[in-house]
Amino acid sequence: MIRKIKKFPQFLKEVKMELKKVNWSSKEELFAATIMVIIVTTILTLYIFGVDSVFTKLMEYFLR
Repeated sequence: MIRKIKKFPQFLKEVKMELKKVNWSSKEELFAATIMVIIVTTILTLYIFGVDSVFTKLMEYFLR
């Protein structure tokens, strides 16, 4: 346990070095990706709602 505590500062230095190597997205790329996620999520939600509505109506029709 003591070894792990002694190695922790070195671990933090390595993490900091690795984070500097990361290629972060620009604000424009992040905004475009966010809009795309919102659009795809909305489309899938509407599709699932439509399929569910059709199945609900079919079940109501057949179970009368």
